[in-house]
Amino acid sequence: VLTISTVFKMQRRILSSVSASAGGSKTLNHRRWNVKQVKKSNFKSALDEIRTSIDSSDFIALSLQNTGSYAAAWHRVTAIDTPQTSYLKAKYAAERYQIFQFALCPFSLRGSKLTVHPYNFHLFPRDELKLGMPSYSFSCQASRLTAMAREGFDFNTCIYEGISYLSRTQESASKFLSGNPILADPIDVPSSPSTVADTVFVGRIRSRVKNWRQSCLDSSSKTGGHDDLVSSLRKLVLGSEQYGSRLCLTIDVCSERQAQLILEMLTEFCEDVVPLLVASKSRGTQAVRAVFMSSNEDKHLFVRDLRDLETEENRRVRGFREVVDLISSSQKPLVSQNYLSDLTSIHAKFLGPLPSNVDEFSSSLSSAFPNVVDLSQFMKEISPLSNISNLPAAMSSLNRFFAPVDVEVANQGCPVKPDEGHQMHGQNAVMISQLFAKLCTIQKSDKSPVQSNEDLQGLASDEDANSVTACDENVKVWSKNSRRVSSENLVFVWGLGKKMTAAMLKNALQNSHAVFAGEFDVKYLDRSCAVVVFWESGSSETFLGAVNDEDEEKLGGGSLREMVAEGLRAAGYDTYKRACRLGFWEADLAESLEKTLESSDRDLDSDTKPSEIDWSSELAINFDEL
Repeated sequence: VLTISTVFKMQRRILSSVSASAGGSKTLNHRRWNVKQVKKSNFKSALDEIRTSIDSSDFIALSLQNTGSYAAAWHRVTAIDTPQTSYLKAKYAAERYQIFQFALCPFSLRGSKLTVHPYNFHLFPRDELKLGMPSYSFSCQASRLTAMAREGFDFNTCIYEGISYLSRTQESASKFLSGNPILADPIDVPSSPSTVADTVFVGRIRSRVKNWRQSCLDSSSKTGGHDDLVSSLRKLVLGSEQYGSRLCLTIDVCSERQAQLILEMLTEFCEDVVPLLVASKSRGTQAVRAVFMSSNEDKHLFVRDLRDLETEENRRVRGFREVVDLISSSQKPLVSQNYLSDLTSIHAKFLGPLPSNVDEFSSSLSSAFPNVVDLSQFMKEISPLSNISNLPAAMSSLNRFFAPVDVEVANQGCPVKPDEGHQMHGQNAVMISQLFAKLCTIQKSDKSPVQSNEDLQGLASDEDANSVTACDENVKVWSKNSRRVSSENLVFVWGLGKKMTAAMLKNALQNSHAVFAGEFDVKYLDRSCAVVVFWESGSSETFLGAVNDEDEEKLGGGSLREMVAEGLRAAGYDTYKRACRLGFWEADLAESLEKTLESSDRDLDSDTKPSEIDWSSELAINFDEL
């Protein structure tokens, strides 16, 4: 994820080569723009235009419309999550839900002029190759589908006109599942030393290939009925076949090792023999096919045609991933409001299976998208936006600043009419580019104490402040009232006999045991479980020991003994991390923690080091939103 200072340096470099143009102030937060809708019917014709838009822009804003986000309240990323647990939650949602719309907006900022190229792609994971890919099934949230229908989303268009795709991993697998012969890669490094069995096997195959190749040479140089008869009989005995108009020999193999040995041996005949791999349904190699070439020109023509055919086939099966590859190859910075959610979904659907931990995910993602701007963190640098995540609300809040931005829609250029509801899809990507432009303008020109340049430089030097994948597992939750606390001081409690508010639970705990004489805080994470934050070191261990050991002396003379007898349960932060790692994504956090405690899997998590958490007194669940 790009740091704030890096974003400004990139913007300054861009502006230094172009003279800034003056522009008037516009109220943009309620403006609707004509976004080009791309479906299966016009996808192929739009590709060249999309490529030009990306090449001519400096940044790329994106926004996804998924069939769901989280299945339970505690599945949301909150203040108590480390980068690893945050990633595991996003990973679960990315693997569970499907992308129906992918809004893309390449844009450039020149002074106060913002040039945007908005597109909205309709996607559907259709199994066009009949290979079970990209997806057999996916989950949907009723509330999300209801919201999409309210916005005018056309589900018939999505299903019948949605663009399909294959991830990079699935594309590699499809080459084997399609059954088409694959051009073998050149042998650069020989295999490991041969055994006696390898030597015997290679010798037998070499003799067979030599005889077959000689028969091919003889048939191309001799003519006549008698010679034709002898040649035909020889081909029949040697197992010669036809590959198109060319002679070929198919050699069955029992292992990848045998295929490798044959390919190495065939380099001896590389002047007039081209090897192909015949894949099995199990995604391995079932045979090596040697194709005879009549001349060097014939060989070059054959290889070129085969590669052209493979390229065309790959382009056909990639579908929408062709656009993702264009974004990746451009190396342009991506601007996303929901960095973790968007990028895990993109990785899962278009790159390959998500890794098991956040460090591997970060490494894999950076190879495809090295520059990403997390707009939600960028917004935290402006005081009025420190607690705003909604895009229209953020745009309205920025109207107090003088940050003129003139928007030009390069690929459409006209506002949406009231009766053109279908054109409204994909507006978020345009709004993200507008918000980014305004934030850049404000940060460069504002002299108020909202945020100084020195503060920005100091923030940028702390990589963890701008990265979800922080190495020391710090979690940054931006709030006016936040305090840093170690994850060791967090205790999860559940199993209370009666329903309580957080204030009632805090009051009950305060009178239950001497450990609560010090300062502590209580917040509910969902209806079933609350988290207790101790501000004094060692208090969490004392409380856990009293509840879990049920020792009369440790329980003391307060009401904690009665609460434990009524079913009060408690667990430390390690149990929570293990629940996420084991994939116990139950509807209630209490049930997930119970399953974790009962689990026999006691392997240590990769993130065993205590984490520091910025605890906010405003962290609370609004149950009306659940």
